[in-house]
Amino acid sequence: MKQIEIILIAAFSLWGCEKQIKIDTTPPPPPQGIQTISLDNAVEIQWLPSQADDVNGYNVWVSSTYDGEYELIGSTSIQRLVDYGALNGVTYYYAVSAFDFDENESKLSMDVAYDTPRPEGYGVVVSDYLRSPEYAGFNFSHHVVLNFDNLYTDFFYENVNGHFYLNVWDDSDIQDMGFTSSIDEISSSPAEGWAPSKSAEAITDHSYVVWTRDNHFAKIRVKEASALRLVFDWAYQTAEGNPELKRVPSTQSNRERSKSIALSSVK
Repeated sequence: MKQIEIILIAAFSLWGCEKQIKIDTTPPPPPQGIQTISLDNAVEIQWLPSQADDVNGYNVWVSSTYDGEYELIGSTSIQRLVDYGALNGVTYYYAVSAFDFDENESKLSMDVAYDTPRPEGYGVVVSDYLRSPEYAGFNFSHHVVLNFDNLYTDFFYENVNGHFYLNVWDDSDIQDMGFTSSIDEISSSPAEGWAPSKSAEAITDHSYVVWTRDNHFAKIRVKEASALRLVFDWAYQTAEGNPELKRVPSTQSNRERSKSIALSSVK
């Protein structure tokens, strides 16, 4: 009799333990604050950390349109991923989902986050056009130093009695964007405020935006300005008329996204 009682007690104890086991089927909330950074043939995607306690990682998705089908390009445990499959001059839309330790995955983020990669360069040197006219100009589209008055010169350097200037021709525009700690601080071209003189004083650690004759936007950051030379970093948007030079701030939308029917392999 005692043996039967012990078995019954053990059975009820096990039933009680099973009753207390809970299976998590609740996905975490979608990530927020999606932002992108234009790179050279790449896009960096960043987002805010999820507020859920059980988040295990994030999936990053890409599409050619905001309302299109999204393909998985990678997974990460941190709030950052670089899409090395992006091409300069092509616009990409990004979304991020979060997943927990039980493999519950959130819906895709609803931020409008898109970007167009563009080429860039660092430490380029041009000369004063009054001293060395053949090395005073620069062309963004071909990334080359040219004669200051070449048909394809986008801007050229000038030293006037110790005052240094970045000059563009009458079919182009330039604007001083002020002091920057890096060229990445300039996110996009301004809508107005172009210099009527077609010239801007070249000041070390200042960044400038150029609107070229063929409707492209570029930016310059001066690293050194002297009587003999100008040293600068640059970035150029290859997509005509596209003002994106680095980052597009995300904005909220109440439209839902749908995931891609078939997942692509990780790029």
